[in-house]
Amino acid sequence: MPHVALLGDSVFDNAAYVRGNPDVIIQLRGALPAGWQASLVAVDGHVTRDVVTQLQRLPGGTSHLVISVGGNDALRASGVLERPTQSVSEALGLLAEVREHFRAAYREMLDAAQARGLPTAICTIYDPRYPDPKRRRLTTTALSLLNDIITREAFARGLPLIDLRVLCDEDADFANPIEPSARGGQKIAEAIAALMSLDPGTWRGRVLARPAASQPQAAP
Repeated sequence: MPHVALLGDSVFDNAAYVRGNPDVIIQLRGALPAGWQASLVAVDGHVTRDVVTQLQRLPGGTSHLVISVGGNDALRASGVLERPTQSVSEALGLLAEVREHFRAAYREMLDAAQARGLPTAICTIYDPRYPDPKRRRLTTTALSLLNDIITREAFARGLPLIDLRVLCDEDADFANPIEPSARGGQKIAEAIAALMSLDPGTWRGRVLARPAASQPQAAP
């Protein structure tokens, strides 16, 4: 029986934020093709390096992996956005350091995931919904550096990519500025289910970034 495990952070482990509405894992179980199982291994608050430990807790019979992680890495590094600098070059240098640390952690995590030999999909970090327009703009800009790492690794490794930036594109998709609501979770669950309905042999180069009713398309 095919069995998908969700790894990462509160993008998947969002039960605490949906106020009694279905969380992502429940929504996924309802959206998957008949005969599938789904398990939640992701943990609210975990960062990229924690996924290596999560991989050691995969349920028996796991056949597919979906990973969404990186937002908490960004939160931990967000202090650089407030650090005084003397020039644009110096500010970019600080962001470059954050990017390089994230790249090392993300590659290590993906190496560990792919060592399992299971079909694996990864997700981008969605754009936060901070009410302050300035904070939202700065955070989205900074996150583009981390999302660049995620997309590069997806395409270099032939992994399918679920682009949460495009999929969760409305305020109603968020329970708070950084957690998915039941509506956003449903979009995420249906995108995962759409991918699981495909033969993994066709996954390479696929990007899922459309509303739930749309079929995933191969990247050009």
